[in-house]
Amino acid sequence: MTEPTRPEPSGSGQNPPPAPDLWAQTATEKEARDPAKVPGWERDVLEKLVFATLSEQRSARRWRIFTRLAWLIFLIAVAWVLLARDATSTSKSTPHTAVVDIKGEIAAGAEASAEFVVAAMRSAFEDSGSQAVVLLINSPGGSPVQAGIINDEIIRLKAKYNKPVYAVVEETCASAAYYIAAAADEIYVDKASIVGSIGVLMDGFGFTGTMEKLGVERRLLTAGENKGFLDPFSPQTEKQRAYAQAMLDQIHQQFIHVVKEGRGDRLKPTADTFSGLFWTGQQAVEMGLADHLGNLDYVAREVVKAEDIIDYTRRDNVAERLVKKFGAAMGQTAVQAIKGAPAIR
Repeated sequence: MTEPTRPEPSGSGQNPPPAPDLWAQTATEKEARDPAKVPGWERDVLEKLVFATLSEQRSARRWRIFTRLAWLIFLIAVAWVLLARDATSTSKSTPHTAVVDIKGEIAAGAEASAEFVVAAMRSAFEDSGSQAVVLLINSPGGSPVQAGIINDEIIRLKAKYNKPVYAVVEETCASAAYYIAAAADEIYVDKASIVGSIGVLMDGFGFTGTMEKLGVERRLLTAGENKGFLDPFSPQTEKQRAYAQAMLDQIHQQFIHVVKEGRGDRLKPTADTFSGLFWTGQQAVEMGLADHLGNLDYVAREVVKAEDIIDYTRRDNVAERLVKKFGAAMGQTAVQAIKGAPAIR
């Protein structure tokens, strides 16, 4: 049986169109999207790199300019504050009462250090307009060395400039603070002020018993029999204790001598006066440790007769504190930045 003959499609002499090759089409599209296959792609990449580099350089330059301007403003502010303070300290020619604060611990490096207090007192005495110098005291004490330096300088400046010195106590005038006040011509207190504590102490601690209980061995090597004197982890010998006590007694006698010299016949000593006790301002007046009740305004108005009060206290201002905080290294870096010279970092 023969197959029926199928009719030939019209145009039977031509081949049918081939099916589209999807894989080849996809590859062609990928090649078109690949920058490396596009003519001139190297130029585009180089242009982008150049523009990115220029943008980064501009940002770095702007940051350098900002940093230099910030340091310049900071240094100008420091100079302005210092010059303003100097200008103020040299323009006090009208009659006034000069004040120097002695507040907080009397110690080297503190605001109530001999360095700061003496510098302030010298400025106050040297000014032609100051009629008297008032030491405004609010301190629990501190170093006998620092107090002794200030006491000696008060006596010297009084004799040189022939100006009176008054101590005005606010809350507390104890120990080394009273050591200073004793050099004043008169001491004014509030009736509730704390005054006195004429004594000397040396404190510490000992851990020898605790170390033994914990099984801790102290390994201290010294060259010299007393080099480990007052070491808190070593037992204290009787010889060392007696030596330390002799030192304290000597400093105590120095303190007593200063008080007697400063107060003179006004002092009414008792058995407790130099025992290290302290008293209220009212009791201090009765004992001759102070002269009168009164505050700063009262002394300026009624005693000095110059109501204008000018503060000569030497303090670290904000700019100086920042300079100290950053330190000399940062200061050198700032100078180098302003000059535009390289700095070692």
